[in-house]
Amino acid sequence: MNTSPLHFLHVAGVSPWLDQISRGMLDDGGLQRHVDDNAIRGVTSNPSIFAAAITGSEDYDDQVGELASRGASADEIIRTLMADDLRRACDVLAPVHEASDGTDGFVSVEVTPTLAHDTDLTVAEARDWAKTIDRPNLLVKVPATEAGLPAIEQLIAEGISVNVTLIFSLERYRAVMAAHLAGLRRALDDGLDLSAIASVGSFFISRMDVEVDQRLDDIGTTQATALKGTTAIANGRLAYEAFLETYRGDEWEELAARGAHVQRPLWASTSTKDPDYPDTLYVDAFVAPHTVNTMPLSTIEAYQDHGDLPEAFGPTEMALAHRTLHEMEAVGVDYDEVMEVLETEGVDKFIASWEEVVSDVADEADTHR
Repeated sequence: MNTSPLHFLHVAGVSPWLDQISRGMLDDGGLQRHVDDNAIRGVTSNPSIFAAAITGSEDYDDQVGELASRGASADEIIRTLMADDLRRACDVLAPVHEASDGTDGFVSVEVTPTLAHDTDLTVAEARDWAKTIDRPNLLVKVPATEAGLPAIEQLIAEGISVNVTLIFSLERYRAVMAAHLAGLRRALDDGLDLSAIASVGSFFISRMDVEVDQRLDDIGTTQATALKGTTAIANGRLAYEAFLETYRGDEWEELAARGAHVQRPLWASTSTKDPDYPDTLYVDAFVAPHTVNTMPLSTIEAYQDHGDLPEAFGPTEMALAHRTLHEMEAVGVDYDEVMEVLETEGVDKFIASWEEVVSDVADEADTHR
């Protein structure tokens, strides 16, 4: 039995996922080694990740040239490159998906970030990704914007598995779970197999500390600075509390009896941005059953090197989390304002990354026309 820290993390109920994908990792067997050696149970991707993979290596140059010579646009080239990588990654994770009875072993692809505020186009592109990749272990990432909520319900109702991304606020997270449940009820009414529909809710962690810590520094009081590095953990733990409150009771038990899976909380943005914080802070803080922690390679390596599995957090820690957010408000940091800033910036950053990769691929394609 493998006794590495990440294997113990998985035993504790946390599925470690790799927040990275590239052609090189697929060609040299790196992804398979992560599955075998690091207990990796899934893969996530986003525009920033693909931008780094495509523009940061020569692995895609030949295919870009071939597609460009046929007259493909930059957008078509990128989607083809992504689709090829995603299918291969799904196939690597397929044994994990099968062994877990469809609860793990997923690979995620994100709808184009520019569609974040358009429900209909988000649904249409998600359908297209599901059809193009054609793998049971694909999750389509849909942002948790106001426009994203009805898209989530619709896609779940159609039997398309969804990774809901860019969740920051507790109120929005509850709305995301409500959309998931509504979609499952519709799917059941239409006779779909609920056991084949999966979902995770990606709750972003470190970005909250970055935003709130700056505000706490600006306030500058002893009470304010004492809260630095604590608010994101508190927010995430209260999200888990909301998860426990949602997936219980007669209504949920009826869906579960028909094969439905809970929408697992996924801890995203788990690399620490402040060098003063431990590099495994956002892994150590979120040990709890039925959760996912998606980590960049640097965090995986750090945790395998010196991760020390703490006990799972429970009612005591969640009570402390309530107090932490109350104290944050009391010193002058407005929770709702922070959440609005984080969602806006999150969408804007993904759009910028998408536009960057489109521009870079267009430049590369022009050299082959």
